[in-house]
Amino acid sequence: MALAPLPGLATDARSVDGLRTLASRDPQAAVKEVAKQFESLFMQELLKSMRQATMNSGLLDNSASELGTEMLDAQYAQKMSGLPGGLADVIARQIARQMGLPADTRTSAPAVPAAAPGTPATPAAAADAAAPRAARPASGDSRHEFIARHEQAAKAAEAATGIPATFLLAQAALETGWGRRDIRMADGTPSHNVFGIKATPGWSGPVAEVTTTEYLGGVARKVKARFRAYASVDEAFADYARLMTRTKRYAQVIAQAQTAHGFAQGLQRAGYATDPAYATKLASVIDTTLRVQRTLSA
Repeated sequence: MALAPLPGLATDARSVDGLRTLASRDPQAAVKEVAKQFESLFMQELLKSMRQATMNSGLLDNSASELGTEMLDAQYAQKMSGLPGGLADVIARQIARQMGLPADTRTSAPAVPAAAPGTPATPAAAADAAAPRAARPASGDSRHEFIARHEQAAKAAEAATGIPATFLLAQAALETGWGRRDIRMADGTPSHNVFGIKATPGWSGPVAEVTTTEYLGGVARKVKARFRAYASVDEAFADYARLMTRTKRYAQVIAQAQTAHGFAQGLQRAGYATDPAYATKLASVIDTTLRVQRTLSA
């Protein structure tokens, strides 16, 4: 049955409702639509990166021209997504397999190896979905457990900041690999720092010093860095809420947190992380978090 594509990305609340309705009628069609949206998001970010790498800002550039360029890129990405044998087919098959749906004979492209973890400009959720099960220790159950374990702390942080709890859970999931990676103290005990918050000069609490990856001039490098440590993950969520509400440069993050794209892009522009693909990865993990939450509430 041919169905018209849903407008917008699934990270928009109305589109999520549309996908939920579609999933109840035709799960396979919903899977294909989600996969297409992942691919479209990837293509849009790829086009943006190409423009930034090959074009310099001119005297005639302004907010209107930039908006026009973004809209044009979105149209190009939409046209290039969902084609037979493309990335969307690979993602759709992996999502269907994880959901226990039968193979969709409408997709026929051969499987391709997963992208290496941390590859710039690759949506984190799409790369994770394409990875072979044997090489991915995080299962659907571990994601369920991560969300269930931290949901109350995320809701408390939502009440303090106005940022949706789902977005906060997704950012913690991105920073920790769904709880698989933890910043450790010198004695091996956990720091509970699920947001990767650095220990700035004003921080008077305990500190964990570890080697981490930072992007300097767009190049990934291993550096030593000091991170805040907490007595619990609940404290980490509370400290993150204070950081968002009391630090001037994050004011726009809260203002734009009505949508996943606005929240993710706001963090990127505010310099929360040095990874040039951070916003893309975060938006993708938010979409994954929404999907897992729907299975929990089903």
